[in-house]
Amino acid sequence: MPYSVLDLAPVPQGATAADALRNTVELARHAEALGYRRYWMAEHHNMVGIASAATAILIGHVAGATSTIRVGSGGIMLPNHAPLMVAEAFGTLATLYPGRIDLGLGRAPGTDMATARALRRGLGREDSFPQDVVELMGYLAAPEEDQRVRAVPGMGTEVPVWMLGSSLYGAQLAAHLGLPYAFASHFAPGALEDAIATYRSGYRPSAACPEPYFMLAVNVFAAETDAEGARLRTSMQQAFVNLRRGTPGYLPAPVEDIGAVASAPELAMVEEALKVSAVGSKATVAARLDSLIARYAPDELILTGQIHDHAARMRSFAIAAEVLGG
Repeated sequence: MPYSVLDLAPVPQGATAADALRNTVELARHAEALGYRRYWMAEHHNMVGIASAATAILIGHVAGATSTIRVGSGGIMLPNHAPLMVAEAFGTLATLYPGRIDLGLGRAPGTDMATARALRRGLGREDSFPQDVVELMGYLAAPEEDQRVRAVPGMGTEVPVWMLGSSLYGAQLAAHLGLPYAFASHFAPGALEDAIATYRSGYRPSAACPEPYFMLAVNVFAAETDAEGARLRTSMQQAFVNLRRGTPGYLPAPVEDIGAVASAPELAMVEEALKVSAVGSKATVAARLDSLIARYAPDELILTGQIHDHAARMRSFAIAAEVLGG
């Protein structure tokens, strides 16, 4: 089964955005050597703990630092952008790095509403999302003879477009348009089973994607022992609690006792949100990934892991590759 990486370019406590971007390049090269198929980055704004806001620029930087791995967005938040500008950006990337660029599209703003307004995003713009997706795909296709507006570069590049989502809306749209579909099960798994069923049952084949293709997102915190994997996970647990408290910040250092920094209700919320996770030693992670694959039958896995220590994060992805590659 193909396996890929989703990286938010996390900025750990005590580090800078420059450190995070250097870590992203190193992890991408590491993932390429380990056999990962894709390296995706996600658009977020006004978050000091995430350095991937200018996603297309970072994709180009990573693609230039690697040679074979596919590089793309997981995703670009389309309501923040004009479809033509996205087509030009990704058309340029595809022209520079042919056959290696993916374009995953999301509907959420990727930020708070004040920042969304600063991005010049109309509050009702999400209603035009399906039309924007179709318009964008048109710019990446071979141009019509009488087409007045063209993406240059972009037209004819046929950059693969993916639909991302955490609800039935994205599943229905992906099925209707005949697009591959990635579900945000790593932080919002509530509608996962219904979304998979909706996508597969309603799928309309397309030339680019004749069969439904579903990608499952999984948090992985792999280490030499179960206890160390659980300790690494406490960074993401803290970050999630801070986000829900309305106080997002840098990626916290791990703690020995997560119960000392979060209440029982907060931890229950985190456990539900992050339940699609594999945490622990190689054997434990292997068993958990086997269970997730058996339950959801994905066509591909995309792994993410908000781990404070960069070396530990590199090791976690290496362990996961040993499991999935072996």
